[in-house]
Order: sequence, then C-alpha cells, then structure tokens
Amino acid sequence: MFKPVPLNLPPYPFKLTQKEEQLFIYDELRKKQLVLTPEEWVRQHFVQYLIIQKKYPKGLIKLEGGLNLHQLKKRTDIVVFDKDGKADVLVECKATHVKINQDVFDQAARYNMIHQVNYLVVTNGITHAYCRMDYVNQTYQFLEELPLYINK
Repeated sequence: MFKPVPLNLPPYPFKLTQKEEQLFIYDELRKKQLVLTPEEWVRQHFVQYLIIQKKYPKGLIKLEGGLNLHQLKKRTDIVVFDKDGKADVLVECKATHVKINQDVFDQAARYNMIHQVNYLVVTNGITHAYCRMDYVNQTYQFLEELPLYINK
C-alpha cells in the first residue's frame, strides 16, 4: 500500500480512507474515491495548487482526459481550459521516484501536439518544470512558476 510522502507543494486537507489494504483519496473534481497511487498523490496536490494558489476555476480543469495520438489512445493528467474552452495549460504528473527528464518532456510534448497549450508543465511533486510555448517561433521558455489565472 502506498504511503503518502511530503511533496514540494503546499499540504492540503485531503479526504483519505482505507478499505482493507487499500488507501483511497477523494477527488473533488470527479467527485469519487480513487485508489491512492504515487502518481495520483502528485496529481491531486497539483490540482489543489492550481485551484488554491494559482486561482484556476475548478470548472475549467479536466483530469485524465482521453486523446487520440497517432491512432493510439492516451490520457493527459491535467488540462486546464480558458474561458472560451481552449486548452491553456497541460500538466503531466509523474510519481516522486520518476525523474523529470527528456523522456517526460517528450511525452508531454506529444500530448501537446493535440492540445497546443500556452503553458506546459511536468512535475513529479518534487521537481516542477513550467514552459511558456511560443508557436510562432517554434520555441519555449522555461518559467520560474505558472502565472496566476486572470480571466484568460
């Protein structure tokens, strides 16, 4: 059974329950109990970070959305939409033991081929990388942090 570990994100008062040998976390966006895995621990923290610290409206956040990429079914961890319904932020979450390396960035970039977001984020809960995408110049810029939501 996964034991929650401290992350490099603020702590949040999650509703954790244990049934037999399994720990569950309540997902307030999907309104259901989920098996608590190392990646889910990071995903739930980052969602709260987006909502509480960065002021993103809950209604604009979609978790584990499906997409088709080269005829393969894939799932994005977190996509945040702007008020017009366009994907604005894509977050790829990994468990804390997974290093944030080129492979993780490549995975997020492949998903972004579909979404074409303004901000691309990869995190393992300890290390976070934030990028501002520039499609005109086909580049990206690393940022210190994700900007606040301001009626995008």
